[in-house]
Amino acid sequence: MAIIKLLESDRTSLATHLRSLWDSASGPCTLEFYTAPQPSGPAAAVTTQTKLGTLTCSDPLGSEASGVLTFGSISPDASADADGTATWCRLKDGAGVARADFDVTNTAGNGYVKLNTTVIVTGGPILVTSFLVTIGGG
Repeated sequence: MAIIKLLESDRTSLATHLRSLWDSASGPCTLEFYTAPQPSGPAAAVTTQTKLGTLTCSDPLGSEASGVLTFGSISPDASADADGTATWCRLKDGAGVARADFDVTNTAGNGYVKLNTTVIVTGGPILVTSFLVTIGGG
């Protein structure tokens, strides 16, 4: 396993830069939740995956400290678009440009994005319980 450990001030600078990139467009970022398989990255098209719903992030996105980007409030999707199991989500900036893809788990899992449940039902809510991006270090 490859490991990188960065100086805390560098980790925070990188987290600050990511937030600045993601917040660069006018308007809030969004998180779109999908079923498997997760594409190779945000430049790859969504193909056979089912879009389950979209949540809206606070604007600005959040704050950073000690190499951790902590998302601010994320508005739930009160009415999911489709049935399915959420396995990943795509962060889009305010202009709709795909910026990052993240794995998704329930609160007991170790995914970047944690939902109250990954089993999504059409018309039901999608609620993020935790979202932190930690830059390598220790």
